[in-house]
Amino acid sequence: MRPLLRIAQQLPVRSRLPGQHARAYATQKHFFDTHALATRLEREGFSAEQSRAMVTALSDVMQESTSNILSNIVTKAEQDKTLYMYKVDFAQLKSEIQMMEKTDYSIMKAENERLQGEVNKLKQRLREEITRTQAGVRLDMSLEKGRARDEQAQHEIKIKETDTKIEQEISGLRTQMESIKFSILQYMIGTITGTGALILAYLRMFK
Repeated sequence: MRPLLRIAQQLPVRSRLPGQHARAYATQKHFFDTHALATRLEREGFSAEQSRAMVTALSDVMQESTSNILSNIVTKAEQDKTLYMYKVDFAQLKSEIQMMEKTDYSIMKAENERLQGEVNKLKQRLREEITRTQAGVRLDMSLEKGRARDEQAQHEIKIKETDTKIEQEISGLRTQMESIKFSILQYMIGTITGTGALILAYLRMFK
């Protein structure tokens, strides 16, 4: 068996051909000189039937292996077609991605503008609300100041009225005191006069 392995390793294998032409060539042609191999096997001690059987089996195995290999080989035309389809698909995918990016950018830009508009509206409303609040606070402060001034004026009027009443009461008390003093003085004068008259009468009685 070892000479057979050495012979099989030394066999010249034809170059592979792409596509259907290579497969047709593999089914129609042998990959080595079968007659020379059979003759050499017979010289090595194999019978003619054994040599033909081994050569046939070896040829079938090589043809089957080559057919399996060539069946997976793509021709240049098929390769170019596949590559072109890939390029077309890639270009279409790139175009779709660019369109999606543009669409997304447009949507994001529109959404950003809408949000910016809403923010500006909210700012305007906030400024208006602050202005109204400040105006209301100023009005309330003005009204409160007016009420405070009015209350202060009323308090001053009441104080003046109270002072006037106190002065009037004091004047009345002074008048009453003067009247009382005058009455007391008259009483004292009357009393002194009566007492003097009694004393004189008493003195006259004892003379």
